[in-house]
Amino acid sequence: GQKMSLSVLESMGFRVGQALGERLPRETLAFREELDVLKFLCKDLWVAVFQKQMDSLRTNHQGTYVLQDNSFPLLLPMASGLQYLEEAPKFLAFTCGLLRGALCTLGIESVVTASVAALPVCKFQVLIPKS
Repeated sequence: GQKMSLSVLESMGFRVGQALGERLPRETLAFREELDVLKFLCKDLWVAVFQKQMDSLRTNHQGTYVLQDNSFPLLLPMASGLQYLEEAPKFLAFTCGLLRGALCTLGIESVVTASVAALPVCKFQVLIPKS
């Protein structure tokens, strides 16, 4: 039940991410590197969707990127209590799909997961397999 719902949400996010990935980069220069694409997601895409930039982007330079939002808008209403922490994944599945869809449109296959240790801080891990 719940896994199916999360899968549907992730799929919806993927489609929205694809559409945004097709429309937003037209104002930007061609991306030269993976890191440039991730910077685009943290700045332009995040502003287009959430009216704010992502707070940090880290990488191990081996295909793993961690994007952190310290006040993720979808989690802000729940930030008042720990009892909502277990509900957070429902609000992150769509956003994981959004990021994966945008990356796919920009030519990068990826696996995107999210984690929440303390509300409303959210980390998205983007794994880009090396071919």
